[in-house]
Amino acid sequence: MTPRTPARTARRPLRLPSRLPVDGYVLALLGTVVLAVLLPASGTTASVMKGTSTGAVALLFFLYGARLSAREALDGLKHWRLHLTVLGSTFLLFPLLGLAARGLVPDVLTPQLYGGFLFLCLVPSTIQSSIAFTSIARGNVPAAICAGSFSSLAGIVLTPLLAALLLGDSAGGLSADALLKIVFQLLVPFLAGQLLRRWVGAFLVRHKKVLGHVDRGSILLVVYTAFSQGMTAGIWHLVTPARLGLLLAVEAVLLAVMLTVTWYGAGRLGFDRADRIAIQFAGSKKSLAAGLPMASVLFGPQASLAVLPLMLFHQMQLMVCAVVAKRRSHDPEPADVTGGRPAEAVRASEVPAPGA
Repeated sequence: MTPRTPARTARRPLRLPSRLPVDGYVLALLGTVVLAVLLPASGTTASVMKGTSTGAVALLFFLYGARLSAREALDGLKHWRLHLTVLGSTFLLFPLLGLAARGLVPDVLTPQLYGGFLFLCLVPSTIQSSIAFTSIARGNVPAAICAGSFSSLAGIVLTPLLAALLLGDSAGGLSADALLKIVFQLLVPFLAGQLLRRWVGAFLVRHKKVLGHVDRGSILLVVYTAFSQGMTAGIWHLVTPARLGLLLAVEAVLLAVMLTVTWYGAGRLGFDRADRIAIQFAGSKKSLAAGLPMASVLFGPQASLAVLPLMLFHQMQLMVCAVVAKRRSHDPEPADVTGGRPAEAVRASEVPAPGA
């Protein structure tokens, strides 16, 4: 009797994961926005909050610098083609698509929402989520770590400069005051963290859980201050539910284009499957943790509308990439690309910097 062919040899249908990653921290951010809308800081309280927020941004970038291992990033230079591909996706292709979206103003996007959408396209890539999805899909996890590190390092300089060049007055232009803000609130604390890393690195590792709460609490403070300023300035009447729906549609198209281009483009460039996965997930994402504090420095009272597209895109990329990573995990078993360890063995504790 001829044995029947097992049914599982057929191509598996696409199934959503049982639990989509609705980020609890994004819910906390949305709650902070609601608080700022209902109870915005004003008067003396607003001045105190603004000063505290400025200090929080400086602390965030000090911690980023102290955690980010430049040595580990430089060790990955042997895979320079992959890293250049990710950097090109993050700081060249994304901005070009953002500039192309200018044709959607004002029919689809308001000028203010377009400014936030373009800023989203200038933000560096994530680290942690890129690594997590690369691991799920059984891709080149070490390459994802290095690519995220390179993007974070480059973003400290490139994101503010690109924002100043492409967003003009809405991001402060290239005035001396704007450049001083970038230097003293972002670059100096980051460099100080890098210089002191050899002395404070062990302390940060021992207290990483507590400092993680400091990171997130600081960002919540930045968001509350920015949205309070927006409420006081009366800019929220410019955003309607219909406009938000259109913004989500435009961002869905942007994410779909980037996921498609990074996957098939990497294939055309000759990368193998494991590298293509790392390029797809590192090259199609944007960092909420880096973008929010940068926006508070660059946009001032307009920061609330500037960060709204980034907050929405962040949650969208988590949900969509969870589906894509799960789908990729069903591909045939790839060759070992982790130096003898399976991809799943590279844990979040090995991530050199936060990349929410």
